[in-house]
Amino acid sequence: MSRSIARELKINASPEVVYEVISTPEHLREWWPDEADVVATPGAVGSITFGPDGVVPLTVVEADPPRRFSFRWAHPADEAASAANSVLATFDLVPDGDGTLLKFVETGFDEAARSDDEFKDHTTGWDHFLPRLTPYAEKVASGS
Repeated sequence: MSRSIARELKINASPEVVYEVISTPEHLREWWPDEADVVATPGAVGSITFGPDGVVPLTVVEADPPRRFSFRWAHPADEAASAANSVLATFDLVPDGDGTLLKFVETGFDEAARSDDEFKDHTTGWDHFLPRLTPYAEKVASGS
């Protein structure tokens, strides 16, 4: 069985708003990393930062507003992201009435030969950060 992380969130905000919240540094910083340096363009290389020394490289794979945003991350800083050295985070946005159903999946733990501890760390991390996305996106949508 392949190790992956999958979550679904119902967000009372349009896919356009949710896409901005998951793909732009000024919004990412509000619910996920302490700092973000990323441009939502396929092939763009950037980073996110957790704490004073936790700089993590990432490479945008897909940027299809307002439907999908995905990136490879957690690869060595001196190597280009690939299936062999990184994991893939994908956010699919599905219109749902007046809101959005966000389908999140992170894969590649087996292909990149990641440890069970790293898989648990990512699972715990997403369980902490993803619930912060919903109220923040809804706040942005309401203009407050």
